[in-house]
Amino acid sequence: MSARRIREARRSGKIALVVHPSLETLASFQAVLTKNEFVAIIARDLPTALLAITQHRLDVAIISSRIQEGGDGWALAGVIHLACPEAFVCVTSATDPDIFILQAAINNGAREVYLESNPVSEIVKSILSHIDPAAQKKASEDRVQ
Repeated sequence: MSARRIREARRSGKIALVVHPSLETLASFQAVLTKNEFVAIIARDLPTALLAITQHRLDVAIISSRIQEGGDGWALAGVIHLACPEAFVCVTSATDPDIFILQAAINNGAREVYLESNPVSEIVKSILSHIDPAAQKKASEDRVQ
């Protein structure tokens, strides 16, 4: 990330971390988040994600439940929740949430669990409605006009 983009991110105060092993998924999230005035920091592995946590104050974190092996995303969500308690932390899962996934979400401070099969735009739209309900209402009013 360039120094200019970091300065812009600090001014706007909207920084999102996306951690997922797939470059295609990361690129999709980056495009949608950037369109919604976030600076998207992307990571494909745990060391890169941990470095990002130490360098930025996050507003949103979108973590895959499986980064390198099954379930390691839950631990990362817990670390982000502790490091940035004000951040909206959510986890994407390849399977429908069952009682064990919901329990992991609660125990690790994730506020939402999204299916990875959902469109990225719908996931980001849901996140925006959670962190800024007024902006979501305005966006829906703009679409009606």
